[in-house]
Amino acid sequence: MRKLSNLSIFAAPLIGLVFHQAAAEAQNLGYAKQPTITEYDVDPDWPQRPEHVSGKGWVSGIAIDGKDQVWIFNRGSDPIQVYTTEGKFVRTWGKDRFKDAHQLRIGPEGNIWVADFGLHIVQKYTPEGELLLTLGVRGEKGEDQTHFNMPTDMAITPAGDIFVTDGYGNRRIVHFDKDGKFIKTWGEYGSAPGQFVLPHAIVVDSKGLLYVADRNSGRIQIFNQEGKFLDQWSNIIMPWGLTVTKDDQLWVCGSSPHWWVRNGKAPEFKDQLFMRFSSEGVVQQVWSIPLGDIGPNKSKPDVSRLKPGEAVGVHCIAQDSKGNLYVGDIYGERAQKFVPVTARPKEQPEGADVPL
Repeated sequence: MRKLSNLSIFAAPLIGLVFHQAAAEAQNLGYAKQPTITEYDVDPDWPQRPEHVSGKGWVSGIAIDGKDQVWIFNRGSDPIQVYTTEGKFVRTWGKDRFKDAHQLRIGPEGNIWVADFGLHIVQKYTPEGELLLTLGVRGEKGEDQTHFNMPTDMAITPAGDIFVTDGYGNRRIVHFDKDGKFIKTWGEYGSAPGQFVLPHAIVVDSKGLLYVADRNSGRIQIFNQEGKFLDQWSNIIMPWGLTVTKDDQLWVCGSSPHWWVRNGKAPEFKDQLFMRFSSEGVVQQVWSIPLGDIGPNKSKPDVSRLKPGEAVGVHCIAQDSKGNLYVGDIYGERAQKFVPVTARPKEQPEGADVPL
């Protein structure tokens, strides 16, 4: 048997000591001392909806006003509901005014804009619910200067210009001045740059650029206000809803990319995905939540199956001044608040006694 040298006899316990020190310190390895990833926790107690206010109906529109109040637009009997960021009920209005609520935006002056694709109209209201302007002809579809065919969304600039995604039927953008006078239209059905498969949402940033969620083609297209195509971001997300933050970050909700129709069926989504882009199209953040289970018939969803933080058909997204995100989904029939988390109580990772 080979004898150990004096050096080997000395080194063996030293190596063992180093190993045990590494094992003891392993709980401090493998994760960031200061988190570099922002997670989001659902607030299960938001909102606190009164018993006399209905919670039924697809939540298709959501927006934040200048007071940090959260406006919800749904297809139920109480279509417009307002809550504080803490979840306190503020008001509801709009009963029996709408047919197919689709999107809600807050204009620069604080007025409320809504798109109803079932009535083929876009409307402007005061925060208290007084009607100020109607674009389109109620109950009539068409493709001219005074008609829409199932409009989906609208963006309002600081100057008051109105850009409408006339999306489900006409596949175009329609531009009006602040008084509702027709200016121009652009777009047609197709997959080429500047064409649309389904313009589903639209927002405008501080530079006046228009971002259009061409949902069914899995891309976001960017235009100037004259309708000139500038860029497109494809193969990243199936964009359902858009919102722009004050520093021109673009939040997008939807699902990971897929063919909209496959084998004669439209799967719509396979997950629930959120992305934050810079105005140059660089992905800054990716976040997802579980796809919930509402049973086999989405036309009659069993929302009792859903857990807090799950969704089925995320459709709209908004961010308040504190960075909280509010998400509305259609088949889950609810709006949820997600709170950013950058620090948690220190926890020892599983298997931390073994150095990796």
